[in-house]
Amino acid sequence: MTQYNYSTMTEFVLEGLTAQPELRLPLFFLFLVIYGVTIVGNLGMILLITFSSSLQSPMYFFLSNLSFLDLFYSSVITPKLLQNFMWEQNIISYSGCMTQLFFFCTFAIAECCMLTAMAYDRYVAICKPLLYSVTMSQKVCIVLVAGVYVTAASGAVAHTASMSKLSFCMDNVIHHYFCDILPLLELSCSNTYLNKLLLKYVGGFSMVATTVPITISYAFILTTILQIPSSEGRSKTFSTCGSHLMAVGIFYGSTIFTYFKPASSNNMAQEKVASVFYTTIIPMLNPLIYSLRNKDVKKVLSKVMKKRYGSPYS
Repeated sequence: MTQYNYSTMTEFVLEGLTAQPELRLPLFFLFLVIYGVTIVGNLGMILLITFSSSLQSPMYFFLSNLSFLDLFYSSVITPKLLQNFMWEQNIISYSGCMTQLFFFCTFAIAECCMLTAMAYDRYVAICKPLLYSVTMSQKVCIVLVAGVYVTAASGAVAHTASMSKLSFCMDNVIHHYFCDILPLLELSCSNTYLNKLLLKYVGGFSMVATTVPITISYAFILTTILQIPSSEGRSKTFSTCGSHLMAVGIFYGSTIFTYFKPASSNNMAQEKVASVFYTTIIPMLNPLIYSLRNKDVKKVLSKVMKKRYGSPYS
């Protein structure tokens, strides 16, 4: 491994997802398909919601923003991952690495906050339906989404600025497939105490500040659903938030496994697999979950397909 001093550190080498040469080509095509489905699915959701008059409610406004986040979130990570499977050494410049770190943090934090805003929207829709149009007005929705992006950008600036102050004078191989916080801290020869403290408390605060409102929202939602007398009514009401609950579970489960497990259980292979879920799989699954489990989206998509190809979507 090449040794660098801080004064000459201009690039890193991304280790990649696997070191086994025989797996590189199959994994390349697998993740190429995943990325293609992610692009088509999220872009399709954005276009459907933007140009369909029947999908102009607050719920779909948040969903279109979630698709926007997933589209660019995946694009920050996956292209470099695909390069790992094709090249012997996947080199990324220092500035490129910091840029990737910034956008990764931005979209990851924004995803958490957007899921929280969507949970609040479902809470108001199910628990306070008579006040829904007033509580979730266009102005309120815009303020919530603007708050998501401001919060995400602020957190990303904090993590990236603190990382850029570190010295990197050990080997330059990042034991990951993208520039994540923990693998970069392992390479630094500076004191990383403040960085780890920032990750622990800012990251922990962000996790609590998003999971608690989601948990409370769904506690009230579940209580309201259980009070509905008919089983058909309960099923219909729960179906309106089931997709969101599934997306929340997958995203937070993989994130917590990666960043909030005991230090003694660190395993880079397991961390890489968990990272694959929240950086590539979830951005692909979200549009599929929300389209296949949503009657309104399926209805609009059916009309589009019928108009385009002369046969209904099923």
